[in-house]
Amino acid sequence: MTPFQLNDELLAQIKSDIEQRNTAALKKLASEYHYADLAEIVDELSIDEGIYLIKLLDSEKTSEVLTEVDEDIRESILELLSVKEIAEEVEELDTDDAVDIIAELPEERQAEVIAQIEDEGRAQDIQELLTYDEDSAGGLMAKELVKVNENWTVTKCVREMRVQASEVKRVHSIYVVDDGDTLIGRLSLKDLLTANDRAKIKSVYIPKVDFVNVNDEGEEVAKLMAKYDLEAVPVVDNKKKLLGRITIDDILDFIKEEADKDYQLAAGIATDVEADDSIVDLTKARLPWLILGLIGGLGSVYILEGFEDVMRHPTYKTLFFFTPLIAAMAGNVGVQSSAIIVQGLANDIVKGSLFSRLLKEVGLSLINGVALGGLLIVFGYFLGIDTLVRFTIALSMLCVIVVSALIGTFVPIILDKNNIDPAIATGPFITTSNDIFGIFLFFYIAKIILGF
Repeated sequence: MTPFQLNDELLAQIKSDIEQRNTAALKKLASEYHYADLAEIVDELSIDEGIYLIKLLDSEKTSEVLTEVDEDIRESILELLSVKEIAEEVEELDTDDAVDIIAELPEERQAEVIAQIEDEGRAQDIQELLTYDEDSAGGLMAKELVKVNENWTVTKCVREMRVQASEVKRVHSIYVVDDGDTLIGRLSLKDLLTANDRAKIKSVYIPKVDFVNVNDEGEEVAKLMAKYDLEAVPVVDNKKKLLGRITIDDILDFIKEEADKDYQLAAGIATDVEADDSIVDLTKARLPWLILGLIGGLGSVYILEGFEDVMRHPTYKTLFFFTPLIAAMAGNVGVQSSAIIVQGLANDIVKGSLFSRLLKEVGLSLINGVALGGLLIVFGYFLGIDTLVRFTIALSMLCVIVVSALIGTFVPIILDKNNIDPAIATGPFITTSNDIFGIFLFFYIAKIILGF
């Protein structure tokens, strides 16, 4: 199957059909494309054009398109839809997707939409899901699942499963509960089909089942599902009562959102923004870290003022020309080290004692520092720099690399232990701190060796 490509010709044709109210052509187009492709088309249309196209779709496809369109566009579309229209759309979605849409509405409108949902049980499920933190297992789960009671016979189990499966788009697993709805295991479809019709489920189910608590963080759910290659995981409360399930598509969306946030933190952007956000929003996201960079730069100026006499020395003034190099090396090494640790923390592979990690970082830094210092000595020779000055610069850079690597390693670990997102350590925070510390260390070591 050829991947969908939205080109200018197709977009122009769609816009023309909307302008001419060519509903037949638009409905034919809608029937041919996946809802994700239709969402991509809506993203490129004006709000009025998007609304017109969406209202031509059948209710099920409309609801799916709304889950895929850009958040800002969806917000604008929802503002133009009536409460009843929104309720009709969310009724076609799994409860987790329905909650994602309703959560974007003002609280007063949320209540109005829920009141318009005809299925009272579904309305209650949505209200329950809205109470959970969006990044928790409760906020990620859907209420739709297939569960069977341990005391049912195989015949009754199959009959009940048919009823439940009609409400579930994909049946990843069959969960087994007791009379109190407590999760006690899972059921293999193979075991079910080969069992005697009169056999009780308690005699064929598998007691071992992976699950998460409703209050677990999304990152913990993602780690569990990745570790055991799970397509879905059941969600329980503190008494192990089965509440819902999280499917692989939901956790992939969560991982993508978290990766976007971490990338922006690493780039020095304080809040979640996108390229087409307003100038005010983008400024609020970027300015705090830029202020930190400014403060760091002023700190560097203050340190350099302390070594002002070196500028007047006929031999040692060369040191000042290497200041940008030392600052850059300090920042780069720190970012490299912190990026590896942050990635390791995210994948839960940073384990063992801090002392062993210290030795590893020191060893790696020494190898890199010696190699780079050697190149610097050779480079300085061809520039005619004094021998002692060359070796002083190389030794200083070696020390700066070791210290920067250690800072880049331990800052993310310390932040993580204090429940602060370690991704902030890979951005301007590490770069600025290492720039300042690197410059100070460079001139301090040079002062000791050269005696100026």
